[in-house]
Amino acid sequence: MDDFETLRAWINENQRGMVELETLLTSIPAIAPESGGEGESKKCAALKDWLLKAGFAESQFTEYDAPDSRVPSGVRPNLVLTIPGKSDDFAIWVMAHMDVVPTGELSLWESDPWTVIEKDGKLFGRGVEDNQQGLVSGVYAALACLKNGIVPEHTVKLLFMADEEFGSAYGMHYLLKEHKELFRQQDLFLIPDGGDPKGETIEIAEKNILWLKLHTIGKQSHGSMPDSGNNACLAACDLSLRLNALESCFSERDPLFTPDRSTFQPTKREANVQTVNIIPGDDVFYMDCRILPQYTLDQVRAEVKKRVQEVEAKYGVTIEVSELQAEQSPATSADAPVVTRLAAAIKEAHGITAHTVGIGGGTVGAALRNLGYSCAIWSTLDEVCHQPNEYCWIKNIASDAETLAALFIQK
Repeated sequence: MDDFETLRAWINENQRGMVELETLLTSIPAIAPESGGEGESKKCAALKDWLLKAGFAESQFTEYDAPDSRVPSGVRPNLVLTIPGKSDDFAIWVMAHMDVVPTGELSLWESDPWTVIEKDGKLFGRGVEDNQQGLVSGVYAALACLKNGIVPEHTVKLLFMADEEFGSAYGMHYLLKEHKELFRQQDLFLIPDGGDPKGETIEIAEKNILWLKLHTIGKQSHGSMPDSGNNACLAACDLSLRLNALESCFSERDPLFTPDRSTFQPTKREANVQTVNIIPGDDVFYMDCRILPQYTLDQVRAEVKKRVQEVEAKYGVTIEVSELQAEQSPATSADAPVVTRLAAAIKEAHGITAHTVGIGGGTVGAALRNLGYSCAIWSTLDEVCHQPNEYCWIKNIASDAETLAALFIQK
């Protein structure tokens, strides 16, 4: 039996371990302080302890803690597990994030979001797909090599990141700023944080991202006397529609992406007044903008400013605009080694001919691409991230581990 078939057999014999690791990780909510959470420290500690018990050595781990006084531990951990290869001419990075989003409306869940439920070949729970599926697949591909005495052809590095769900200031951006020596231009960067149900698409481009907070300041008054105030809620509603209409302004289409257009969507809204008969003098809402790469963020900012000024003049309000996240990046070449090697591994493991796509969702790939690193985003999943009753297929964890194992031993 050749090395790959040995790894494949071991991976499929150990699917119960994958379920156990998913169950452990889900039981420890790792939510950003912006959403009222305590960060990733407890989850990172539990993960490292599990990996040590699985057989990896303490010397293989390096932790890069980003200071954050808002969380009890005071840090946001980023953990690297290194598996030495026959050659260190380049490293294969598998980058997964430990943090998860909040549950959302609990009544929409059919089970406790923090307790994994196994049903019909699926695991249900917050984080099981986003991004624990990719994390566990990477772990089991590396563990298969360890348990079978098979040395990867090239150094393998598993990165378990913080803060991906809220902009990566304490995760990838922190590492690229404070520990850039970790990464080399020749390294291969694989991010298993997006994909399709067949695992046949390799993401090489992302839409530009702009998250906006829009704070409208008017004048509060009695509900029966609207002319005595300046209705911040009304002005904000008008502005949200004007910003949504930017989809008609930035109207080009690109079939690389789904949807194939730029999107400008009002999302979160903060509470304003406490009763019905008060005209609000203050209103805060947020926009999630995903913009095709042919448009720059500066073009969008100019149009946003124009519409803000129009609403201010119409309603006699002041509107403060702040950016929670702004990211734009070039595409990875379809001929980049990370793309061609990954495609070859997918072909070897599953006989699938993969093709390249772009996505609207943001990943840490944008930060890497902005600094000239070629990276690919890939996984086999149903894309139910952030939804109630989030799930992943156990077979997909194993299948992706097989692909990663094929990549690790590829010459």
